[in-house]
Amino acid sequence: MIHESLRINKILDLKKWKRLQDSLATVTKLAILTVDYKGIPVTTHSSCQSFCQNVRKDPELLPYCQKCDSRGGLEAVRLNAPYVYLCHFNIVDIAIPITVDDKYLGAVMAGQVKLSDPENGMELEQIVTSKNKSLPLVKGERLKEHYDNIPTMTYEEVVKISNMLFLLCNYIIEEALNKNLLVEMFEKASGNDEALNISTILPGYTIKNIESIKKEMTNAIADAYLKNTSNDTTICTNSVLKPACDYIYSNKSENITLTHMAELCHISPSYFSRLFAKETGENFTTYLARLKIKWAKQLLEVTDMPVSQISDELGFNEPGYFIKTFKKFEEITPAIYRKYYREEKAP
Repeated sequence: MIHESLRINKILDLKKWKRLQDSLATVTKLAILTVDYKGIPVTTHSSCQSFCQNVRKDPELLPYCQKCDSRGGLEAVRLNAPYVYLCHFNIVDIAIPITVDDKYLGAVMAGQVKLSDPENGMELEQIVTSKNKSLPLVKGERLKEHYDNIPTMTYEEVVKISNMLFLLCNYIIEEALNKNLLVEMFEKASGNDEALNISTILPGYTIKNIESIKKEMTNAIADAYLKNTSNDTTICTNSVLKPACDYIYSNKSENITLTHMAELCHISPSYFSRLFAKETGENFTTYLARLKIKWAKQLLEVTDMPVSQISDELGFNEPGYFIKTFKKFEEITPAIYRKYYREEKAP
């Protein structure tokens, strides 16, 4: 079962999400609906086609639409990728799973378009068919004018848009988790499910004041941590490698390269690599990445620094690579690590 804090309606501001959904529907020409992990809509439809509106109003046809949504969503979850398929009226639909660390939160259901090049979409599965094969034909004929007005696009366009929506939706969910941390801290401090009134806790202060002070304190804590190496002990006992080891621990925010370390030790990169692996039991790249993830975990625990800032402070080229590296070692994202850590430490 999905943890309560990982439900879509707990993570997203659904009013803002709906505005984004409306904009995406306008730009992509797709009808879009967001559902939770149970398949229950958490938004209304954006740009629902008149044909589909009428079909869903028909009590005989509505169950087929619901089956399409359900089966499409399940298949997308199984694949952990956008699933493009045909409904019982041979209209193209897309199920886009929203997941966090392999936990299924819900899906964005998009589509309601026809292919302008159906020969390229022959591999698409008609996910639901009617036992009464004449039913869609008879009902569809009455709505022919609406059916003819359904927009068309190429199969390639459908695939590209579905991949874009998949990346965009999951990125927004990930970022929303980070931005909700401050609110959660105040909620936990209250001892109940209702957020505290800031002016009651700290008279004369506003959210803006609190954010400014919090940012200054966070940066100060992080800066002190990154400069303080007293709690770190290097494992280098080889005197040849000592300059490199000292440099690593004294320059935590740099993007350190093996070549630079070899130069500090006055040896060739290949010899440094062999000597380092013998000393530590790991190659230089793996050792450095593991060490930086250790420091990242501590920053996630003791500060409220955004993940992107932690990535920058520890010398990663960009946040996406930092998150990928963190997941490689910890099997969860930095945002989820911070969330779980604070839940475990909460009184």
